Amino acid sequence: MESTFSSPAEAALQREASAPGQLTPPEDLHRVYELERVAEFVRDLGCQRVALQFPDQLLGDAGAVAARLEGTTGSKMFILGDTAYGSCCVDVLGAEQAGAQALVHFGPACLSPPARPLPVAFVLGQRSVHLELCAKAFEAQNPDSKSPVVLLSEPACAHALEALATLLRPRYLDLLVSSPALPLPVGSCSPEPEPLERFGRRFPLAPGRCLEEYGAFYVGGSAASADLDLDPDLSRLLLGWAPGQPFFTCCPDTGQTQDEGVRAGRLRARRHYLVERAKDARVVGLLAGTLGVARHREALAHLRNLAQAAGKRSYVLALGRPTPPKLANFPEVDVFVLLACPLGALAPQPSGGFFRPVLAPCELEAACNPAWPPAGLAPHLTHYADLLPGSPFHVPLPPPDSELWDTPDVSLITGELRPPPVWKPSDDPGCLALTLRPQLELAESSPAALYLSSRSWQGLQPRLGQTPVTGAVSGRRGIAIAYEDEGSS
Repeated sequence: MESTFSSPAEAALQREASAPGQLTPPEDLHRVYELERVAEFVRDLGCQRVALQFPDQLLGDAGAVAARLEGTTGSKMFILGDTAYGSCCVDVLGAEQAGAQALVHFGPACLSPPARPLPVAFVLGQRSVHLELCAKAFEAQNPDSKSPVVLLSEPACAHALEALATLLRPRYLDLLVSSPALPLPVGSCSPEPEPLERFGRRFPLAPGRCLEEYGAFYVGGSAASADLDLDPDLSRLLLGWAPGQPFFTCCPDTGQTQDEGVRAGRLRARRHYLVERAKDARVVGLLAGTLGVARHREALAHLRNLAQAAGKRSYVLALGRPTPPKLANFPEVDVFVLLACPLGALAPQPSGGFFRPVLAPCELEAACNPAWPPAGLAPHLTHYADLLPGSPFHVPLPPPDSELWDTPDVSLITGELRPPPVWKPSDDPGCLALTLRPQLELAESSPAALYLSSRSWQGLQPRLGQTPVTGAVSGRRGIAIAYEDEGSS
């Protein structure tokens, strides 16, 4: 019976965690992980202690890469596994705990600025791209040689975009090549104007041109997988791209293309639904999904101010990576907002789904700020920094006496008229957390307390002064699958 439905207790105690075996052949390590460039980066800085950050799927190569870099540079290498929030973000806190003077990030990256200054080098990888097949696919989807098109790619294919553009430029006159928005060297300056940065990429637009004029041709993905949820980078491109412009994806191995207009429409419809759920919500849970990205504290305060202005209660939760079992412990929360990097906020949900929907910060902004969105704004912003003061997309809250707060609004989910929010500044004495009961008892006036009072089971009762005092006794010993006092049955 035990061997059929469960593992033996001894196996659970003796199980050892280990990293997978080496994934990359030894002769390809220098090319795949760009070890020469990384070694030059370490030598130029003169670092003696360097942190190497790998995602879970690349940890099998971590030992071999660290050994080769130590032999080449003479510096001590520390291997950082996956972070508590997302592998695409730079784990500055983990590097500081190891006393590292610099960090090298391997694998896909969101390229968000870290919360603390630390020299960082990114190794995005170099996936092979069949240039001739991709060029033919581009010509088939863009018969007009004068139409403006941007070349995009997944991070591992960015190295091949310039070579692909070289094959296409003799025919296509208005071709723009994007590049990853890697951090610029300290002290570097260029007389040319800075290119536009959006979606973790740089776009060298000509004067007087805007990105909304261009169609998109994306090199990346796999022809065998059509699941869009597996690629949050492509999701944020489809959400933020101009809806009226074409968007095609191309498999770098086979040259097979696909029109993403239908899937982009489904993504936007899903996000509009989440905005409606946020408008109907009374309690909002703010999930701290990052501690290493810059301005995360300022963004958290901004979201709390948004919820308060819209008449909603907000609770800040620090749970690491959100999972359905974790969030199910807060049934009084109507919607959750994940404050994370652009890729983390759009990461695919685990199997089974969440009990309550998980939103991005942009959707809470659209639900709580009646002045949002301004004219000409892209349909979806992927980074919370775009919502903060100093960004060209920042929209301040209207004053309390503005007519925008009194505009009638009908829920598209329930069909009922939403009451106008009561705009209360943070120093208003009417928004105190404690109210007086008729029995002269103080109680917390909050949706969470009201929800708890309506439940039939409210947890263990303390019964102070009613439980007799007893001496301490020995508890049960062993593990849950086989306590020592249960015998062999």
